[in-house]
Amino acid sequence: MTEKPKRKQLRTIEAPFVTLGPSGMAIRDRLKHLTSEDEKVLRLMGEHLGHLASLDLAARCADGNNHDTQRWATRKQGLTAASSSRWAGSITKATHDQWALSRRCQLVHIQSLEAGVRTLMHRLSLPIGEKGTKRAPGGYRSKGEWFRKSRRLHTLEHRLVVARADREAGVVHVVRGGRKLLNTRHNLQAAQLTEIQWRQQWEAERWFLAADGESGKRFGNETIRVTPDGEVSIKLPAQLAHLANAKHGRYILASRVAFKHRGQEWADRVTANRAVAYRIHLDVERGRWYLTASWQRPVARTIPLETVRAKGMIGVDTNADHFAAYRLDRHGNPVGDPMWFPYDLSGSADHRDAQIRHAITRLLHWARTCGVAAIAMENLDFTAEKTREKHGRRRRFRQLISGIPTGSLKARLVSMAAEQGLSIVAVDPAYTSMWGDEHWRKPLTSNQRKMTRHDAASVAIGRRALGHPIRRRTAPPPHHRSDGVGHRTVQADRGAPGREEPRPRIPGPRTRSVQPDAERKRVTRTSKKEWVQDSLLLTD
Repeated sequence: MTEKPKRKQLRTIEAPFVTLGPSGMAIRDRLKHLTSEDEKVLRLMGEHLGHLASLDLAARCADGNNHDTQRWATRKQGLTAASSSRWAGSITKATHDQWALSRRCQLVHIQSLEAGVRTLMHRLSLPIGEKGTKRAPGGYRSKGEWFRKSRRLHTLEHRLVVARADREAGVVHVVRGGRKLLNTRHNLQAAQLTEIQWRQQWEAERWFLAADGESGKRFGNETIRVTPDGEVSIKLPAQLAHLANAKHGRYILASRVAFKHRGQEWADRVTANRAVAYRIHLDVERGRWYLTASWQRPVARTIPLETVRAKGMIGVDTNADHFAAYRLDRHGNPVGDPMWFPYDLSGSADHRDAQIRHAITRLLHWARTCGVAAIAMENLDFTAEKTREKHGRRRRFRQLISGIPTGSLKARLVSMAAEQGLSIVAVDPAYTSMWGDEHWRKPLTSNQRKMTRHDAASVAIGRRALGHPIRRRTAPPPHHRSDGVGHRTVQADRGAPGREEPRPRIPGPRTRSVQPDAERKRVTRTSKKEWVQDSLLLTD
């Protein structure tokens, strides 16, 4: 008796959920018609406060894990003497946020190093040339590759020891102005910058012109005050008070701001004296000054999942260059034709961000036209899936995973969908592409409709968000017992355990009019001899 092959063990599939709405808002407008005196004051303030912010960040990093309330009060007291109490509060808050962000990034770096060390140790322990599986990589191809990877293992282990020691000691590595811009200093020719141009960008990035809002104060901010009619005034630090052109040491800019996007919401907040934070920054390449206003919003209570499913849903499969979307009704049936929303993620960061926003805008407009209440997307996170230790020589595959906009997509889509009255349902991405291609690509393909693997995956994502199994439902029986009109599908019930697993293969012919073991019986049974008449024997 032959042993039955072991069935593939599938991982647990998480239940879909409705994502939370945006918790904050930010709008921006250009400061036009600034005079030379205005620009001089802004540059002096940015340089002075940026210097204080650098000193405060250095003091906070030196404290490490020994930081407490007393040390914070001492730092703030020193900054107050050189600026003001409100500027000191904004600087210390920014310092604490930057230090905490560095600590979180440090933890992610340690986890990445640990994953790389585990993968290298596993592959080095295997014989050379041993093939891997879908769940675990195999051995290395040659002795030379094995030797190079063994040296890389020692390098990663050393980096891991250093990173763990820094975390235990509370040491973080922070660059005010950005590490990317700092490294550009050594590659000016590749960045097509001169030393003067780089120096201008570096100094502008290290300036500090940001003030936190205060509820109950006039127009929501006492440091950088913007009136409902657009007048911008700034509280000057003590060392620059002689540059004031208004009462109480304030400087009023000649420019007027008028927020086109969400201007009414901003006006309602400042009129009611609710907190609004402001930031002034200079775009060196364009030579333009901008004012950014931001405020917090109470997190809206999410709509129940059952309510979201009532009007159907749009399933979206995220790829490196496009969104593949398909509309489904509340029963999980695909409606209409698939839709593609392409984007180009090459070029600068601003170009990539604009491409993502344009694709999301087209997707949301189509969703509003369809009349659905939610969009289903995979809860993607490729943080541990794009390392070269895991995928080895598959460089193009690593680049493909890295190119999928997971972080920016989450932030953009949730905030933009909330303004359109749409909810986002996050689903587990396990097996959606594989099962969608298996169960939906061929049935939906016709002479007028061309289905791709990504289109089929969007159907699988939508069905999982609606609470239906990915497999198709049982087709109605034909007009006779044979399968003359096509093979009938079998659909597991929603409550059946293991319904998401692949169906066991039934041996024998595919038609159900013949028994599964008919082929075996046909081979083993004795065949009847056919009678043939002998030819007549002719004799003389």
